[in-house]
Amino acid sequence: MPHSDEELLDFDTDTLEDWDEDRARAALDGEDGTLYRNHLRMALHLDRWARAESGRTDTDPRYRAGYAQALEDVAAFLRQTYYLPGDRD
Repeated sequence: MPHSDEELLDFDTDTLEDWDEDRARAALDGEDGTLYRNHLRMALHLDRWARAESGRTDTDPRYRAGYAQALEDVAAFLRQTYYLPGDRD
């Protein structure tokens, strides 16, 4: 079942350095809205993956933490519209 825009935007923005809700909503309403919704869905998946990686016990804790952080960073970039055409490089 597809997520509503409100569900896709329901995440903690406190740790995002460049969060701008107006920019996010403009992206949803713009010509790349479908792509941005896909990015938001990917970010949800990356969040779940990061949580699963954090709970593993079969790898070095520092490796695990770095891997989870990398997944969380990519999710943050997706949410902040960084990978949309014509946005920040």
